Amino acid sequence: MSEDFGPNIVTVVDEETGQEIELEFIDALEHNGTVYRAFFPVVDEDASTEDEEQYGLIILKAETVDGEEFLVQIESEDEINEVYDLFMEQILEDEE
Repeated sequence: MSEDFGPNIVTVVDEETGQEIELEFIDALEHNGTVYRAFFPVVDEDASTEDEEQYGLIILKAETVDGEEFLVQIESEDEINEVYDLFMEQILEDEE
């Protein structure tokens, strides 16, 4: 019996627009005591190729408040660049 599991999808709310965004979980890593999670936006099958090109890897920081985990945007450009490089290394290693 084959056990196929679908993608791990989470829905987040953009605090600025209030819009719900569906994200597919790709990977997680811990760096300097902080957990980061990588996602790709779920793209509608009807989206044009031009629309798809605007979607890339989204990295969010996991923060725990009162025992509940929240995903927050990374504000520091240096931090996002450093974590992005770590994710790319990890993804490339997984492909080998």
